[in-house]
Amino acid sequence: MITEQHKLIVTIVNKGKSGKVLDVSHKAGAVGGTVIYGHRAAVRLLLGISIDPEKEIVLTLIEEAKARTVIDAIAKELDLDQPNKGIAFILDLDHVVGLSVSD
Repeated sequence: MITEQHKLIVTIVNKGKSGKVLDVSHKAGAVGGTVIYGHRAAVRLLLGISIDPEKEIVLTLIEEAKARTVIDAIAKELDLDQPNKGIAFILDLDHVVGLSVSD
């Protein structure tokens, strides 16, 4: 059962990097993850027009006690402290229906 002791790690990375997010998350203690393929086109007027590449979104449902370890591992292995590498954040879960996890 999902409770307030579970968190959701959302990681948004460039196309082709979701597999690495899943591998790193698993090694750090996560059981699984869900990949959502997205496309976001952003037009910038800086020396012409550029279109941002497709992104992949990885959703990782995890126990609160493991969340910090997993997100720190993701940030380190995918160099998220560098520009244009991606973003990861943790969301609180107040109420979830239709889903259960076995730890």
